[in-house]
Amino acid sequence: MELSRRTVTLAALAAALTTAPGLARAGKTLDAVRHRGEVVCGVNTSGAGFSGTDSQGRWTGLDVDMCRAVAAAVLKDANKVRFVPLNSQQRFTALQSGEVDVLSRNTTWSLTRDASLGIVFTGINYFDGQGFMVPKKLKVDSAKKLGGAQLCVQAGTTSEKNVAEWFAAHGLKYKSVVFDNAEAIQAAFFSGRCQAYTTDMSDLAGARTHAQNPSDWVVLPEVISKEPLGPAVRRGDDEWFQIVRWTLFAMIEAEEDGITQATADQLRTSSKSPDVQRMLGVGEDTGKLLGLDKEWSYRIVKQVGTYGDSFERNLGPKTPVGLPRGVNKLWTQGGLMYAPPVR
Repeated sequence: MELSRRTVTLAALAAALTTAPGLARAGKTLDAVRHRGEVVCGVNTSGAGFSGTDSQGRWTGLDVDMCRAVAAAVLKDANKVRFVPLNSQQRFTALQSGEVDVLSRNTTWSLTRDASLGIVFTGINYFDGQGFMVPKKLKVDSAKKLGGAQLCVQAGTTSEKNVAEWFAAHGLKYKSVVFDNAEAIQAAFFSGRCQAYTTDMSDLAGARTHAQNPSDWVVLPEVISKEPLGPAVRRGDDEWFQIVRWTLFAMIEAEEDGITQATADQLRTSSKSPDVQRMLGVGEDTGKLLGLDKEWSYRIVKQVGTYGDSFERNLGPKTPVGLPRGVNKLWTQGGLMYAPPVR
């Protein structure tokens, strides 16, 4: 009887210790990533500014930086990432099956996707909306003048349903020309097979950079939907969800704190701000709450950069895509980018 009571007591104590506040247990995905020595990240193949390869075969883009930031936080090396190219129809199956650890592929967060696919979005890294691009020679200045047009659209995207609902609401008809991937759509559109191309506004800006003469193509003013884009993970692994979520938040808050990739080391030794000290790994230890070490967020900033660094490098006015920050500015600058306190 005494032995039985002692066994129960020890079991209860062990359970209490593993669930105590301030202690994080490694989940299945984190264990697998550490054992494997790399983060496997599902990305787009032709999302200019979001994910793609440069002339040297190196993956670059806003979504690529998200993957590298997770690797910096977890594996202490932003280069320990294996990128898996996925089209729109493959992406969710790849995440559900465990083929990838993170889906960072300019994917819209919606109720249907969040509640029915066994995945969960960890945040928003780009606020977008759906639009239309047409050849300038068509002399169309509004999407409302596209009645009867052939529209290029990608299969397995929110764009398909959005455009159907928008045209119906405006009493317009159109013919949908559907393709499996962005490369096929762009080839068809720029060769004249469709009168218009509809997708996220950021995708249209990126696609135009692939045209022989970008100035021959015009993005129309209508924005017909909300497209909050962000990374996603499998549902049910809370520890991994928290790591990916707070990696994004750390990039946003680091920019808010006035840190840049270039100033991280200097501020690490000179700043007296508790927020900056926490972010750069010389203040309060926030890593233990995620099952990580104290310098997790410092490595994100040092090896990858803040959200602002990543945006300017991949999408900003000095890039071929040439997008303004717009609503993706920090909340302190009138935008929508906002992160809970990293403390």
